[in-house]
Amino acid sequence: MSSIKVIRADITTLAVDAIVNAANNSLLGGGGVDGAIHTAAGPGLLDECRKIGGCLTGEARITGGHKLPARHVIHTVGPIWRGGHNGEPELLASCYRQCFLLADQNNLKSIAFPAISCGAYGFPPNKACKIAMAETVAFLSKTDTLQQVIFACIDNTVETELQKLLPALSD
Repeated sequence: MSSIKVIRADITTLAVDAIVNAANNSLLGGGGVDGAIHTAAGPGLLDECRKIGGCLTGEARITGGHKLPARHVIHTVGPIWRGGHNGEPELLASCYRQCFLLADQNNLKSIAFPAISCGAYGFPPNKACKIAMAETVAFLSKTDTLQQVIFACIDNTVETELQKLLPALSD
């Protein structure tokens, strides 16, 4: 039986099979969660990301966790919010699907997500959280491998939005 948890936590401290990095297209680090993950993982992560050669919006790539407690980092590039009429919802949903696909391909049992695209990329948290939860529930209904999905929140807005969606799982 799979579980979904919403917690207030620094994603870089979680001992899970993989944490998800809300990365930019270069995968070479940046601000927000991306910068925090690169800093905590150490220079080995940057070296590994250089070899990948980037990532398109809506796609994902997997690397080792290096100095992180997580064994892997799944890097995904979320869309920049431009009003919602430029494919942003579909691209964000693709980010989650691609991360889950990599988790499945690598037989991961636990994964932790940040609020993809909700920071500097400006995706409205209420819309982003609905997409995140819908993709999570859809994936968990099709797999026995992944046993735990954690949403690691750093602010009250995202945590509240996700918590509101959790009771709907039992309907």
